[in-house]
Amino acid sequence: MRRERRVRIVATLGPASSKPEQIDALHRAGADVFRINMSHTDHALLRSLVSHIRGVEEAVGSPITILADLQGPKLRVGTFEDGKVTLESGQRFTFDQVDQPGNAERVFLPHPEILRALRPGHRLLLDDGKLSLKVIEAGPTKAETEVVQGGVLSNRKGVSCPDTLLPVGALTEKDRSDLEAAMTVGVDWVALSFVQRPDDLAEVRKVARGRAGLLSKIEKPQAIDRLDEIIELSDAIMVARGDLGVEMPLEVVPTLQKRITREARRAGKPVVVATQMLESMITSPVPTRAEVSDVATAVYEGADAVMLSAESAAGQFPVEAVSMMDKVVQAVERDPNYRSIIRAQRLEPEATGADALAAAATQIAETLNVSTIACYTTSGSTALRMSRERPFAEILALCPELATARRLGVAWGVTTVVCERASDLENFIAMAGARAVDLGAAKTGDRLVAVAGVPLHTPGVTNVLQLAFVRSSDER
Repeated sequence: MRRERRVRIVATLGPASSKPEQIDALHRAGADVFRINMSHTDHALLRSLVSHIRGVEEAVGSPITILADLQGPKLRVGTFEDGKVTLESGQRFTFDQVDQPGNAERVFLPHPEILRALRPGHRLLLDDGKLSLKVIEAGPTKAETEVVQGGVLSNRKGVSCPDTLLPVGALTEKDRSDLEAAMTVGVDWVALSFVQRPDDLAEVRKVARGRAGLLSKIEKPQAIDRLDEIIELSDAIMVARGDLGVEMPLEVVPTLQKRITREARRAGKPVVVATQMLESMITSPVPTRAEVSDVATAVYEGADAVMLSAESAAGQFPVEAVSMMDKVVQAVERDPNYRSIIRAQRLEPEATGADALAAAATQIAETLNVSTIACYTTSGSTALRMSRERPFAEILALCPELATARRLGVAWGVTTVVCERASDLENFIAMAGARAVDLGAAKTGDRLVAVAGVPLHTPGVTNVLQLAFVRSSDER
C-alpha cells in the first residue's frame, strides 16, 4: 500500500481497536505502525493482536510495522488510612519505609532506592505533577519534605524525581518477561521507557539480539543531559511529551521537541512525536484547532512519525482520529512552504560513502525532477540514510528481507516492497522500475535514481548510484 504522504502515523491499539476489522479499518485510514502498550497488555492479548495485524498485512499485501512499548518502572506512594489526604502548601510531609497506611503527615514509599538517591533541594512530583514537594532532609529510611504545591493525594499515585538520577534500571522483571514475549511473536520495534543513561539500552540489546529495532523514549531530564549518547545507541527516538512535561517545565517541552527531532535527524535515526496530539478526539469526532496546529508543527519540524495514544486505543472515534491525522499531514506536505522548510533543515552529509551518495541522489532527483529514488537494502541502512536527506522524490525500498521491510515502516518517505533477491544491479533496477509502475509512482520512460551496495546482499554497504530509465515489460 502506497501512502500519499511522507510522514508516518503510529496508532496505539486498545479496547477500541483490538479486533481484526478495527485494525484493518485503522490501517486503511492511514495507520502505518501499530503500537501495543505493554502496560495494559498480557501475553495472550499480545499474541492475539500480533496475529490480527499480520492477518491484515497479508490481506493488503504490504508490510505493517508493530511496536511493543514496554511499561518501565512505575514509582508510586503507598496507601492512606482514609484513601486520600489533602496536603497544604508550606506544610511538612514525610516519606518513609514504614509499611503502614499513611496520613496527612507521612506515607510509605515502597522504593528505598529513591530515598537513598534523594538530596536536600531535590523535587518530588506526585500524581503527574499535580503536587510538588521539596526535600529538606534525606536519609536511607525517610525523607522530610516541604509541600510547595499542595492538593489531594490518594492511594498509589505516581512519584517523579526530576532532579534525581535514580539507581533504577529501565527494565523491570515484568519488562523482561514482556520483552521475551515480544521477541517470540516477532514485533518489529521495542520502545524502552524510563531511559536515564546510555547503559539502560544494553540489556534490551542483549535480549533482542537484532531481532527488533530499539526505540528510546525521551521522557526524563536525565535523558536530555545525555541525549547525544542515547541517540547514538538507539535505532529510533520518541519524544514522549507526556512524561517529559511532568518532569520538566511545560514551557520548555516545545523547545525540547524541536531539539530532539533535529538531533535524531542529524544522526539518521527515525523520530516519533507522541502524546496528546489529538487528545480531544477521545470523546469528540473533531479535534481542536490547537491540536491540528500541533500535528502540523511536528510535520514542519521534520518528524518521521506522529503518534496517537488513547485517541485510537480507547477513544470513541479511533478511525476518525487516524483519518484526521492523515488529512493534516497531507495538507502540510502539499504546502509549498513545507518543501522550503524541509530543504532549509537539511544537514551536511556525514563523511561516509553512504551519506555522500544519499545526498547526491537527492540532488540529482531534484535537479532532474525524478519522482523515485530506488534503494536495494537488506539491513535497511541504505533506505534510512536516504530518508535522512528528506528528498521529495519517493524513496522506494526493495527489501528481500520481510523483517527489514517491516522495520522501515517508521521512516520518513520510505515505501517498502518485499521482493525476491536481485541477481545483480541490472536486475535490481529492472525490479525497481516494475514496482514503481505497479505502485503508480512512475510510468514507463520515466527516470529513476537507483542506490545500492555492490556486491548486493552485503549489509551496510552503499557504494553505487545510477540514473536509469523505467523500461516497459517487453524490455525487461
